[in-house]
Amino acid sequence: MKLTEEQENRIIDIVDSQGLKLESLRDDIVDHLCCVVESEMDQGKLFEASLDSAIIELAPNGLINIERKTFFLLNSKRIIIMKKFMYLIGFVGALTLTVGITFKILWYPGANKLFTVGFLLLLLVFVPMLAFDKYKVAIAKALSERLKIVLGCVSGIIVGLSGLFKFMHWPGAEILLLAGSFIFAVGFLPFLFFTMYKKSIA
Repeated sequence: MKLTEEQENRIIDIVDSQGLKLESLRDDIVDHLCCVVESEMDQGKLFEASLDSAIIELAPNGLINIERKTFFLLNSKRIIIMKKFMYLIGFVGALTLTVGITFKILWYPGANKLFTVGFLLLLLVFVPMLAFDKYKVAIAKALSERLKIVLGCVSGIIVGLSGLFKFMHWPGAEILLLAGSFIFAVGFLPFLFFTMYKKSIA
């Protein structure tokens, strides 16, 4: 059964509402859905039911998930290199921080420099990269999920910097701690518990 122009536009509107950025992928998905819906309607199914089942069969986690997997396949080498770099930075930062703390306890020279470098690598490089990676995964999810990642990252960095400032006896530690704690309590925690609640009733 040939789809009407109105039915084709309905399929196009649903696909476009997903916010796909790859034009060729978007066209392929529209063509695929049209073919599947036509096939199911030939078997006596209604248009809406055919469309719903076609979408669920093609992308149970949403059409944007197909684009994400396509991006990964097209850029897998670059993504793997970036992930290796991110975790290498995290490892170097954690190692340097641990050595700095050990040197500080044992009163060895260079403790403050090692501690500061390790802390800054973790806080200002690794944590933002990790948060960005998590944000890309959650880009198709609810706004609350994305805000949770952003606010968690920001509050973690500010509270971490306050600890560094306090440890190094630099001024401004109290202000950073208050600001980070405020963002954590008023920004991050409500979104965290809201998403936990939504998942519990889903």
